[in-house]
Amino acid sequence: MFSAIRSAARARTSLSLRTAKSSSFMWRTLVTTRYTKEHEAVAFDEETGVGTVSITEHAQQSLGDVVFVELPVVGSEVGKGDQIGAIESVKAASDIYAPVSGKVLEVNERLSNEPGLLNRSPEHDGWLCKIKLAEPSEMTKLLTAEGYKEACES
Repeated sequence: MFSAIRSAARARTSLSLRTAKSSSFMWRTLVTTRYTKEHEAVAFDEETGVGTVSITEHAQQSLGDVVFVELPVVGSEVGKGDQIGAIESVKAASDIYAPVSGKVLEVNERLSNEPGLLNRSPEHDGWLCKIKLAEPSEMTKLLTAEGYKEACES
């Protein structure tokens, strides 16, 4: 009797595994990160057309401990090269420039209470804003990781 129950349980388990395997899809979204000579980075999601703007690790090291972050207004239209905010640290203040043109969809509200997040995780948790790119081809005009590294070393 127990062997019949075990056999039935195995059959149910293997059936559910086959169903799960056949019904699961693998989605892959291409995210490209590019840089500016002014030490901003944009992680661009080709599927959504949204770029997440941040400062680079090099920039945060140069600034030192960040004490205040001014961010752009959600809904504002920005042009490439426009000033969209500022970062103040114990060493200096630095303007933030839009690396791409588009509409600001979201800003990282955590930075108003935790400006030091820029020091701990500048290109991930410390992102500045998300911009829906007006012209996705602008990404090709920005520096690759290798190009940015060369620009920092020169």
